Amino acid sequence: MIRGLYDKLFRPLLLLCGVFAVLSFAPGVSASPFGEGVFGAQVPFGSLTSMTIALGGSVSMTLAPSGPNFVGSGSHTITVTSTDVAGYSLYIYSAGSTNMSSSTSTIPASGNVTAAALATNTWGYNTNGSTNYIGVTTTPTLLKTALGPYETGDNTTVTYGVLTDVTKSAGAYTTTVTYTAVALND
Repeated sequence: MIRGLYDKLFRPLLLLCGVFAVLSFAPGVSASPFGEGVFGAQVPFGSLTSMTIALGGSVSMTLAPSGPNFVGSGSHTITVTSTDVAGYSLYIYSAGSTNMSSSTSTIPASGNVTAAALATNTWGYNTNGSTNYIGVTTTPTLLKTALGPYETGDNTTVTYGVLTDVTKSAGAYTTTVTYTAVALND
């Protein structure tokens, strides 16, 4: 009789306690660790990172006489818009040839790996608007690393310069330059 009363009253209670014990071991979900991310950033929590890159148009350079040579420069602005809270890196390269070409002649990219004056019959770029230039390569080269989200855009002005002598054939010289923006990981 006591065993029957025990089975009727306490077995359902033991089963219910067993269910609560199993539920109490479920893993919890937590937010990002304290101090990570950017306070006040207008980035929706849990959303995917978005990134766009916009060019300020093609660069055109008109050469002017400078002693025995011709010089020219021109610039445009690259705007990167990103919701990545860590930031982004911006790279520059020429996927094909680094030469500026016309129908009959070429002007090679400068061999400068750091900003310096251009050698005659070369061209290059900089991000500080000076008269010192770096040569474009066929592999991506870091232009800039920017930290934090840029919901309204972050601008980088790239200036191109060319220095030729009077023996270079007249004509329109062109080349293609590629910019790549890559989101940073925290």
